[in-house]
Amino acid sequence: MPETELLTQPDALQRQRLIEAVVDEFEQPLLRYATRILRNGVLAQDVVQNVFVKLFRQWQPNQRPSASLKPWLFRVTHNEAVDVIRAEERRKGLHQRAVGCDDSGAPSEKGTPRSSYPTDERWDEERRQLVFASLEILSLEERQVVLLRLQQGMSYDEIAAVMNRPRGSVGAILSVAVKKLADVIGRKEGV
Repeated sequence: MPETELLTQPDALQRQRLIEAVVDEFEQPLLRYATRILRNGVLAQDVVQNVFVKLFRQWQPNQRPSASLKPWLFRVTHNEAVDVIRAEERRKGLHQRAVGCDDSGAPSEKGTPRSSYPTDERWDEERRQLVFASLEILSLEERQVVLLRLQQGMSYDEIAAVMNRPRGSVGAILSVAVKKLADVIGRKEGV
């Protein structure tokens, strides 16, 4: 084995251990985030795997995790998830046109046919599940802000870094999203 390989081997091992530590720390939060955006656990796993592949490719020898890593990981996860959603929408649109359906999935004219609160912990979990089930009414951007805030516990500054948006717009987006969710949940609960 040449001397240069012997000298770089410890650096490569250290790099691998650092990346493994990052994966251990962030894999589950990224999977939860991607699953909520995509509403599909299998696609979320693919997205998170792609995120870590990108991280591995960009990780420089002797590089250490920094404060900017977490927002970067969530931003790349979001971008990957959006790419998957767009690809699915294109695929679905092509399929619907091929079978003669309009954009809503209904047959086109010339197409062929083709659906008082308790205060215990159980209530809190049921309410949380109701909120997550209602996320589909939000735009992708609103859903992203809500998930980063509620599920990941990120600050407005961290969310702004993930979304590459001003801090003030994060608050505005969150406010609109919370109002939408409150209306829908209120109707579902009969309030």
